[in-house]
Amino acid sequence: MTEIEAPTTVHLAVYDTLADWETGHATAWLVRAGFTVRTVGPDDRAAGEPVTTLAGIRVLPDLTLADLDPADSTLLILPGAEKYDEGDELAPFTAKARAFLDAGVPVAAICGATAGLAREGLLDGRRHTSAASFYLDATGYAGGKHYVEADAVTDGDLITAGPTEPVAFAREIFARLGAYEGKRDAWYRLFHDSDPAAFAELHADDDA
Repeated sequence: MTEIEAPTTVHLAVYDTLADWETGHATAWLVRAGFTVRTVGPDDRAAGEPVTTLAGIRVLPDLTLADLDPADSTLLILPGAEKYDEGDELAPFTAKARAFLDAGVPVAAICGATAGLAREGLLDGRRHTSAASFYLDATGYAGGKHYVEADAVTDGDLITAGPTEPVAFAREIFARLGAYEGKRDAWYRLFHDSDPAAFAELHADDDA
């Protein structure tokens, strides 16, 4: 089901307490579409030191945040993490998101990462969603009037979603990157609605 001739790199931020379930649909199916996914960890880790997800899974980042240049990326994905609600430790990742958006490179944030973007001021003038409006209101941000009650929202180069919508989050990412053209609806119906007819639609051209 490969769709692109030359792999394009998507960067996935990884940090302690990362919510494991939120990005798996997006990253796995982006790879199937021909993209390359590379993990980006914090700058304050010693070489070879992994991060630990909420499930206790240890991930060794491919590069650090300081080495990440928007010019080398087609998308930055920010998963949720408990640490977004525990202080400013992950603020460098949302600062990097600002650099991406300033460079015209898309950013996709889900769950707690949306609160990080709110604190960075990146939601003040963009349509967005999250776990709930009051969750973002607690950050003191100025973007409440742009909050949308939806499973996932794309506004230009910014994609946001709440923690219970990893499938819709992936759908918006595919749309922004042009993956699975003509098949995104089938993909969504298969993984969100368990529609058996969608499987045949999604794989109709696999043997062509």
